[in-house]
Amino acid sequence: MTILPTAGPEPDLLAAARAGDHDAFNAMLAPHRRALHLHCYRMLASLDDADDAMQEVQLSAWRGLDTFAGRAPLRHWLYRIATTTCLKMIRSRGRLPLPAGDLVHLQPYPDRLLDQLTANGTDPADEVERRDSVALAFIVALQRLPATQRAALLVRDVLAYSPAETAELLHTTVAATNSLLQRARATLRAEHIPGRRLDAVDRQVVARFVDAWRRRDIRGLASLLAEDAILRMPPQRAEFLGRGVIADFFATVPADGRLDRIALVDVRANGQPALAAYLPDERGECRGYGIMVLDIADGAITMITGFPDPALFTAFGLPLTAPGSA
Repeated sequence: MTILPTAGPEPDLLAAARAGDHDAFNAMLAPHRRALHLHCYRMLASLDDADDAMQEVQLSAWRGLDTFAGRAPLRHWLYRIATTTCLKMIRSRGRLPLPAGDLVHLQPYPDRLLDQLTANGTDPADEVERRDSVALAFIVALQRLPATQRAALLVRDVLAYSPAETAELLHTTVAATNSLLQRARATLRAEHIPGRRLDAVDRQVVARFVDAWRRRDIRGLASLLAEDAILRMPPQRAEFLGRGVIADFFATVPADGRLDRIALVDVRANGQPALAAYLPDERGECRGYGIMVLDIADGAITMITGFPDPALFTAFGLPLTAPGSA
């Protein structure tokens, strides 16, 4: 399909960037950078890998700026570079479709970064860059798809590209793209991924969870879990299945069961409720330990995905030491 001419970057900015002006180039990319980063995260499921991919995307765009003809929107050209970059990274790292428990590279995506996308308001794809399409269950399900199916599904169903635009972006035919998309959709339908928004009941569940945690009320914590709840802690492959098993874990493992010594701070990740945990060190100072992302359905916690990684606190805009800890 021949894409009709559409508004691209300001001609002056484009000309200046092609002449070697880095400031002009950065100004061109600025409205698209967050959406591209989120696209890379969906492809790779890792915040760190998305950061690496964006570095490569920006470098490739800078080096290939003369190839941008301006017949299609700049974002189409940038998404092509981003998708190609992610596919190369997936191949180079030997990442095959894996079960959820084997996704050792999985990381959460801070809502503070999603909010930057919403506040931008300049990207036509903003309306589809919403919470359901970055929910942790969706990200995990994507990683179970072959990389090309993943790309086809994201470009068609999340970015809302036409079949012809998708085929052009993936350097293939419309028929091949449709085949990839049908298989990807069939796999995701089998996953039964919930799509819902945080509501007052969910907030109450989180508040009760934090209160029971602070009081070391294991029975209270257990009452908030679905009977078949799951606890995962990437990069570890271990899974804790069931309300009783998870309750026993909380009663014995974190701080040897002294949950009252672990400070919890409300945050949000992947459009879901999350809690940042601060664990006291030998001096009694509460230092950042990890992030727990909660899946809630019908008033019960169905999944807890814990990420024991203090490096995530910077991405979430959190201090590494809990305020007031001593």
